Amino acid sequence: MKRVLIIEDDKSISELQKDFLEMSGYEVVCAFDGQTGFSLLQNQDFDLVILDLMLPEKDGFEILKEIVDTKQIPVLIVSARSEETYKIKGLNLGADDYITKPFSMGELVARVNNHIKKYEKFNAKPKNDSITVGALSIDKQDRRVFVSGKEVFLPQKEFDLLLFLAEHPNRVFSKETLFEKVWGYDALSDATTVTVHIARIREKIEQDSEKYQYIETVWGAGYRFRM
Repeated sequence: MKRVLIIEDDKSISELQKDFLEMSGYEVVCAFDGQTGFSLLQNQDFDLVILDLMLPEKDGFEILKEIVDTKQIPVLIVSARSEETYKIKGLNLGADDYITKPFSMGELVARVNNHIKKYEKFNAKPKNDSITVGALSIDKQDRRVFVSGKEVFLPQKEFDLLLFLAEHPNRVFSKETLFEKVWGYDALSDATTVTVHIARIREKIEQDSEKYQYIETVWGAGYRFRM
């Protein structure tokens, strides 16, 4: 049974999320402050984290930084903060998704399902299967990325996005298509998530910030991995 950790200080919201996820077959643990949530993450295994931003003891951004530095599990931010700056900051720090309150429980469950399925899919690659282009090497089995022999860390969705592009070289994909293929559901007219993740990947794998070697922007169309 897949395990989900909900870190949310509003007990009524967390209990509602818990009920719907349990009805969908998940084991759910709730934490009502940031410090407790972080301690649970350190001592137990989870398949996905639902994270509020405005938390007592330890805020959501701080927890998010520590998750992406130490674990490879999907993180869904669920927040009442609808400002684009908050969303961009969360995605830049490594969150896989950002849902603004209020939202339907059906949508939440669907997003949880898709993130976990995508994680399992990308983790199920054959052993010793890798892609090497120039100085870039992608180890699909161990989910590791190397540039000129030096490992660079990519959180789950950054790795998934890079791998998808590298497995379909020289093809142009729109932001909406990439969102659907990697995140697993319709883009809902929101290209911010893909744009932010592409920028973060480039910062880590591209050696020339003015001329991209691997991920090319095709203006008006999307992105292409150059092989």
